Amino acid sequence: MSPAPDQRRPRLFRRAPWAETQFVANALRTETIGGAVLLVAALAALLLANSPWRDAYTTLRDTPVGTDWGHLRLTLGHWAADGLLAVFFFVAGLELKREFIVGELRTPARAAMPVLAAVAGVVTPALVFVGVVSALGAEGDALRGWAVPTATDIAFALAVLAVIGSSLPSALRAFLLTLAVVDDLIAITIIAVFYTADLEVVPLLLALLPLAAFATLVQRRITSWWLLVPLALSTWALVHASGVHATVAGVLLGLSVPVKPRRRVPAVSAIAPDTDVAHRFEHRLRPLSAGVAVPVFAFFASGVTVVGGGFAAALADPVALGVMAGLVVGKLVGVLGATWLLARFTRATLDDDLAWSDVAGLALLTGVGFTVSLLVGELAYGSGSERDDHVKLAVLLGSLLAAVLATVVLRVRNRVHRRIAELESHDADADGVPDVYQREEQGS
Repeated sequence: MSPAPDQRRPRLFRRAPWAETQFVANALRTETIGGAVLLVAALAALLLANSPWRDAYTTLRDTPVGTDWGHLRLTLGHWAADGLLAVFFFVAGLELKREFIVGELRTPARAAMPVLAAVAGVVTPALVFVGVVSALGAEGDALRGWAVPTATDIAFALAVLAVIGSSLPSALRAFLLTLAVVDDLIAITIIAVFYTADLEVVPLLLALLPLAAFATLVQRRITSWWLLVPLALSTWALVHASGVHATVAGVLLGLSVPVKPRRRVPAVSAIAPDTDVAHRFEHRLRPLSAGVAVPVFAFFASGVTVVGGGFAAALADPVALGVMAGLVVGKLVGVLGATWLLARFTRATLDDDLAWSDVAGLALLTGVGFTVSLLVGELAYGSGSERDDHVKLAVLLGSLLAAVLATVVLRVRNRVHRRIAELESHDADADGVPDVYQREEQGS
């Protein structure tokens, strides 16, 4: 007997294999904890910036540290944005390469949905921003911030899920992580191409030397920190001196790391056989990125004054309204619309027990932008400028509104989500692999 017509149609958001699900769960667990720390850091910055200790906070953020060589005398706020965020983008580079080599993006059929959704989730918010700002008649450099509402902050989004107690199915969580990885790639490309001023070619070319040495060592599975860290720092410093934002160095270093273990490697000192180097680096650096680098950046970047007319001034700025509209409306329309169109033109259906309201809730959740949005705002309008402060407040308000709307939509079907979560964790034979994954891998 031939299968029913709907059984022959391709399925969207199908459950990933158990090994991939484990990896995603571990990654998301760290990001969720980091998201909680991020929220605390952002709240602390807001409180300090609107308290009697405001001057002390500003003085700390603007304290210069470093050397004049290579333009490395930076304020603490700039060190957080240019230095610590390089760790964040290094981890993003590792994730990106893993997704393309062994993850959800390794085949065109599996990559199509998250890539299209990510691209639409960047283009549509940018168009919404430009439309709003232009319609309100903003002048000067207003349109420079078109990329502010295009980024999704995975840690912040997952912290929202944790707070609302959502039991989002594993397939949707995996999709959110994969979309965020592609989103990070687009973001760093935008930063490198559109927000690079006064490019110095010589330092940029010189940066290729330590980068090549770093890549050669990790490809040979040589992971001694005393060799790799100086090379990574040299690459970062030279990229920074070139005028390209230094976080680009983090992505390039991450992309150079091998993601597949070498099966037969001679037992030589400092060379680890059978090692997935990217997995080892990610295991060590993801907690540092999520728990330290991003929260410290958020602490220095989120301090915006809202008392004394600051809030009203921000809401009167077309740029702020464009950012909020891009995060809430643009992300929803882009991600949900791209997914629906893909299903429409490929005649695909959602996987069992999922509904389009789940996808809508997920699309709203991608409007939680924070880390990269704040960074782009600083690059577009200048750190500490009045318009940059307006962008900061708009990012916070837009992300909060997107989170609230996502909560409302996702909570409606949370009972169904809990039932799916119970199914995905049930292990009757106690062999460590939930039964549903065994059945699916056996083709039943």
